[in-house]
Amino acid sequence: MANILRKWVESDKRELRRISKIADKVNSYSKEYEQLSDADLQAKTPEFQQRYKNGESLDDLLPEAFAVAREGAKRVLGLYPFHVQIMGGIVLHEGNIAEMKTGEGKTLTATMPVYLNALSGDGVHVVTVNEYLSERDATEMGELYNWLGLSVGLNLTEKSADEKREAYNADITYSTNSEIGFDYLRDNMVLYKADMVQRPLNFAIVDEVDSILIDEARTPLIISGQAEGTSQLYERTDRFAKTLHEDTDFKIDLESKSVSLTEEGIAKAEKYFNLHNLYDPDNTALTHHMDQALRANFIMLRDKDYVVDDGEVKIVDSFTGRVMEGRRYSDGLHQAIEAKEGVEIQEEAKTMANITYQNMFRMYNKLAGMTGTARTEIEEFREIYSMEVISVPTNKPVVRLDEADVLYPTLEAKFEAVVDRVKELHEKGQPILIGTVAVETSEYLSEQLDAAQIPHVVLNAKNHAKEADIIMNAGQRGAVTIATNMAGRGTDIKLGPGVRELGGLVVLGTERHESRRIDNQLRGRSGRQGDPGLTQFYLSLEDDLMRRFGTDRVKTFLEHMNVEGENAVIRSRMISRQVESAQKRVEGNNYDSRKNVLQYDDVMREQREVIYGQRKQIIEENDTLKWVLMPMVKRTVDRVVNLHTQGEQKDWDLGTLLDFAISVLVSPDQIKLDDLKGKSADEIKQFLMDLAEQVYKEKQDQLYEASQMLEFEKVVILRVVDSHWTDHIDVMDQLRTSIGLRGYGQLNPLVEYQQDGYRMFEEMIADIDYDATRLFMKSEIRQNITR
Repeated sequence: MANILRKWVESDKRELRRISKIADKVNSYSKEYEQLSDADLQAKTPEFQQRYKNGESLDDLLPEAFAVAREGAKRVLGLYPFHVQIMGGIVLHEGNIAEMKTGEGKTLTATMPVYLNALSGDGVHVVTVNEYLSERDATEMGELYNWLGLSVGLNLTEKSADEKREAYNADITYSTNSEIGFDYLRDNMVLYKADMVQRPLNFAIVDEVDSILIDEARTPLIISGQAEGTSQLYERTDRFAKTLHEDTDFKIDLESKSVSLTEEGIAKAEKYFNLHNLYDPDNTALTHHMDQALRANFIMLRDKDYVVDDGEVKIVDSFTGRVMEGRRYSDGLHQAIEAKEGVEIQEEAKTMANITYQNMFRMYNKLAGMTGTARTEIEEFREIYSMEVISVPTNKPVVRLDEADVLYPTLEAKFEAVVDRVKELHEKGQPILIGTVAVETSEYLSEQLDAAQIPHVVLNAKNHAKEADIIMNAGQRGAVTIATNMAGRGTDIKLGPGVRELGGLVVLGTERHESRRIDNQLRGRSGRQGDPGLTQFYLSLEDDLMRRFGTDRVKTFLEHMNVEGENAVIRSRMISRQVESAQKRVEGNNYDSRKNVLQYDDVMREQREVIYGQRKQIIEENDTLKWVLMPMVKRTVDRVVNLHTQGEQKDWDLGTLLDFAISVLVSPDQIKLDDLKGKSADEIKQFLMDLAEQVYKEKQDQLYEASQMLEFEKVVILRVVDSHWTDHIDVMDQLRTSIGLRGYGQLNPLVEYQQDGYRMFEEMIADIDYDATRLFMKSEIRQNITR
């Protein structure tokens, strides 16, 4: 392991030397460009655009373009990127991840590669974690781009299709990751090209790249339609779940966060629902609802996993502590939580389109990202996204002091110690940021500080709209801020007057997160740009992470140290190492889980690309779709004829073939049984295809304008494709849910899923062919088709 780390360090040093030399070239233009008038500097943009059209690459233009963006930033924004920021910009242009510490100016760093890549005219997307940051950066950095002659678009949820189209057509587009994903899915559901809003996905710079591509990687974006409701079943199973007792009726597995009925619990369920056998195949729906009711009541925690706001259950992102507006748990879990909380149960939805962020962002021609913490996920970024993580040096050395973790036997003792420490620091006026893992922890701590008469502000998922303002003031003298670990991410904490002399911002973590990266983000809030600061984590044996992974080893260690008593405290690097070891195990499990999701989703990705690719061809066709439609008819005819002409000719089922021709291809007066007798299978196929050609010609004559015929063909094909594709997504979801059981039969579930998925896709294509053939051939045109 040490050798691998040594090689990484050496490789990083070589890479940084190479990038630094390119940054020196950028710097070599600074004196020359400083002398240019505003007009001359602005004239560089059309000059670069022309040179690009004439064959120069963006790499060729980089030193001059970066220097122009840098000089422009000085004149328009009053900010002049440092050498290390130029290096970060080069990393981004090359399609990698720039790991830059908090407060090092990532937003300004991105202006240079954004400007350079926008010169191609193919569009640059700057992706942020929330709409506040999109609006802020589009407004502030937009001044620079507009001054340099480039257009800037802002893509927000509430914008109309026309406004979105305008935003995407700009040289530079600011948007959240979810809105880009949903727009992509919606674009692949429209019937007309004019209704699409996105251009082809060219280059994206993802801000807080670890949050979007790692933490949210397993989150599918789903567009849904209404399905049949079963709210009574949710209410009944919820009422039953509330009668159960832990250990006797059910057991919870803390490590896997799963819950299952005991024999007593099963007997209780059979009595409650008046069943002979709970697990009879006829009771599948009931057992599914019961599983979700158990999860809702005993695994999903209010104010940690979700909040109830205005009679609605809203998911809390476990990584950011933010409410995820518009998101719902799938597979009936959300409805089960609604039943648990006694709010209105919203109907289950049918998936119309879906995609994961992993596959969404892998579709860009070039992808880059920036964050303060990506080092721990270096392998995942390389393997899944083909991006290297480059740690860019800080402009000034980090002088923050990171103290060893302190461990207490109980939660109560831990929080008492935190309040005492806050009191002590607050008395001398030093600002404090307290990081919590869950909403309920932040509220509990707030009550403790109120009791101690310490003024403070709380930032959690319930009021995240104000988070930027709250976090901005967290560095002022005497400020005490309680925040979920990643709240306010993207907003700089600048120290107020006199705070440096007091020792800078103190960050106190009240619990270790599952991921070291999230802990590092919290630490990184202190000590920006060479500021002093201090960080420390307070732990207890009752913390989630310690209960799940650390208890036995740590207890043994405590016994060895002879530490006893409620208020016993351990300050030891060994504790930090033990916790980090547990975190590495969780990170490994999470990576395996994300990789597993990707392997399964890759099956859907291939199918999605086929369907969406063909949809795009159909939507963009300007002449005729006969080349699509008639092969569908031919495949349908071939399949049906082959099915009914097996064995001896005398055994052929010509009656069924006649029924097929009348119900799918032609009117009854165009064909009779004698037309099929005496012909070989190939002759029957040709005869039916000749009839189909005749029907096609009749439709053409009825719709004498070519544009009307094309419109009719598009509507028929797309309606059929969309109907079958949405059904297929649902069936694949069900297959995915059940495929794990095949592991018990010594089969590889992933291989089984790939094989079954391929077979089901082939069947869907056959169904599309059949239905499109029938719909087109048997439709009666009664009036002109207009849009």
